[in-house]
Amino acid sequence: MNSNSVFNEIFDDNLVVRKIKNKLPKLFQLAELESSRDGKIGMEIGSVRERILISLLMFKFGIDIVNSKIRITEPEVDVFVKEQALSIKTISTKTSKLSSGVKLIWTVDAQKAQEFKENYTPKCDLLLTQIVWNGTGKLCLFSTNSQNKVLNEIGKDRYIKLPKQGTNPLGAEITAEALNLLLQCEDTRIIEIKFIRGEIDYREVYTKWLEMWRDEY
Repeated sequence: MNSNSVFNEIFDDNLVVRKIKNKLPKLFQLAELESSRDGKIGMEIGSVRERILISLLMFKFGIDIVNSKIRITEPEVDVFVKEQALSIKTISTKTSKLSSGVKLIWTVDAQKAQEFKENYTPKCDLLLTQIVWNGTGKLCLFSTNSQNKVLNEIGKDRYIKLPKQGTNPLGAEITAEALNLLLQCEDTRIIEIKFIRGEIDYREVYTKWLEMWRDEY
């Protein structure tokens, strides 16, 4: 186990684990409402989910310990906690099986995606949330060591998938094969979560803004 990673503390804290199991489904449901129009979820959903998970880190470690001001030259890193870098990814699937990949980098430039693949080496831990509505998903922590181990075992062609030629390129992704191998690594941490949709008034997404308008100042 990668005991040096500060992010293991999330999985060892019973209070945090309980909150993740109980609160993450509702928070992600609110994120979908916030990112939807006419029943269709927009591209911003990924950023909203990321902020929810960063706020979880702030709850666990303290708001002053978490640094989310990341330079644009750090495409892999989403946040620092105690100077340790973390990449945050989310994916929605219809079943508990990870049958599709997760974007490592978003770009409409096919050449940049190819260059990314050629130069890519995992440099930080990866926190992945698999969302399975009306099923069991999971929050996973993949260590840097495990990512590099799997990458070296199967090679970049099987670890990273690029868009097919002639299609609209949206970046490079880590393959489903690689993700499933990472799930089997000895130091991978997993919290299983039942993603059950609750009854939520769509107006709840406006509550935080409404409270600010109501504030005297």
